[in-house]
Amino acid sequence: ANASATQAEVDNAFTRLANAMHMLEFFKGNKELLQKQVDQINGLESDKYIESTWNAMIPVLENANGVLDDVNAMQEEVDEVYSELVRAFVNLRLKPNKDLLSGLINQANGLNRANYTSASLKVVDAEVAKATEVLNNPEATVEEVETAINALTKAMNGLVANPINPSVDTSVPEIKPGDTTAGVKTGDNSLIGIFASLSVLSVAGLSLLRKKEN
Repeated sequence: ANASATQAEVDNAFTRLANAMHMLEFFKGNKELLQKQVDQINGLESDKYIESTWNAMIPVLENANGVLDDVNAMQEEVDEVYSELVRAFVNLRLKPNKDLLSGLINQANGLNRANYTSASLKVVDAEVAKATEVLNNPEATVEEVETAINALTKAMNGLVANPINPSVDTSVPEIKPGDTTAGVKTGDNSLIGIFASLSVLSVAGLSLLRKKEN
């Protein structure tokens, strides 16, 4: 309304009015949910999670802390960073326990290969190679570890005994006092060999005795 108002007066009036209008539309954001999510994440131990998923969350967490520190943050901004933080939290992946997988691999590598057919050993070797890759992969998921364990277990259960080198039962049956019925187990080569040797020695001794008599 002042026809003689200077440019400086006009600029000052504009600035005051713009600030007033901005404050009319300003709604201070409610940060309660965001703060709870940040507190929950701060209570986690980073070494229990797969590194790539943890590192992906760090920038989002830093952004969330910046919004929490901003006293003028609007609700829209709070809601947006809260959604991003929840998404990063859900994408976190725990490191799987690989003790069982490691034990199975050691067991497979310690097999007496002469006792099994080459075809069945080939299946085991293939699964051992796959399982070793999973074991050495720091990004391996729980699902990948479980799959490797199941596959290697199945391969080892499928091992076929080598007919060229069958297992020999060298156990001796327990003989109780007064038990005259105990015999030699079929296939017990150690005892059969002893009896055979005694028979040969007996024949040789008899022949030598006859020669002396003659």
